[in-house]
Amino acid sequence: MLARHPEVFTLPETAFFQRLLGDINHRLLGDPHAHSATKSAARSWEALRRRLGLTSREGRREFVMLQQTLLGAEYRGSRSPWFQDACVIRFIGILDELAKRDGRSAWLEKTPHHLLYLGEIEHYLPNAKVIHVIRPGIDVLASINDAYFRYQIEAFSGSLMQWVRRWNQAAEIHRSRIRHANHLLVFHEDLISSPATEWARLCRFTELTPHADIDEICHQNIADLNSEPWKRDALAGLPQQVDRKVVNQFGPQLRSWLRERLSSYEDLYAESHVIRDAEQAPARPTSMSEEAIL
Repeated sequence: MLARHPEVFTLPETAFFQRLLGDINHRLLGDPHAHSATKSAARSWEALRRRLGLTSREGRREFVMLQQTLLGAEYRGSRSPWFQDACVIRFIGILDELAKRDGRSAWLEKTPHHLLYLGEIEHYLPNAKVIHVIRPGIDVLASINDAYFRYQIEAFSGSLMQWVRRWNQAAEIHRSRIRHANHLLVFHEDLISSPATEWARLCRFTELTPHADIDEICHQNIADLNSEPWKRDALAGLPQQVDRKVVNQFGPQLRSWLRERLSSYEDLYAESHVIRDAEQAPARPTSMSEEAIL
């Protein structure tokens, strides 16, 4: 939705922090390679490099490739900074410049795995606005299962138990940011049922003009269909009605098994809305006795 706003520049997922810092297997719960990643990170040179804030050789190579993708082939000979903070500063500068070239005042980056790098993002970008778009865990698992069988994408492989752990991990991260001023939890079902209300919340949170002339469809390049063909329906920039993937992918017993093991989406939704309603409630008048106490 935000990609249709005239003030917002967006682009396909960059996986910037994942590519720069690596160790995604170590951060993902339930990954079969997490143990070996932990052993690698414990090596003395790796530990020293991290303490000094140096970018790994692989991270520098990935940074150069990303820079070429964003800015064009003329940057093919450019080098990556040695320090991570310098890489982050340059990356932010690139996005600022791309937004400015396009006549826009803000940019939107939407890599899902960046959820696992929130600590670094909040360190380097303390004023960044982070939007959490949340769907029920069982819907997410059904979409992953469908994408894997439809497109044979390795990133979607793995056992259901592994993906259950990852959803539960993500849910806990979402929950940990409910009360943070720079974080906004948005639930997919609310985008479908109350689009005007959610649009107003998004614009208020991002300090965008809510009544701007919004594009009917998104004209920006928000996904690379060559590498992400499952995102074809998202190109319009409109919330999509939930289909019947859960029923089609999982039988009744498996659905029951998954619901028993998945962190409660309903509890997360209720907790978020209780806090949201409390923040929007008008201030209660202070009584004379309370004034005396104060």
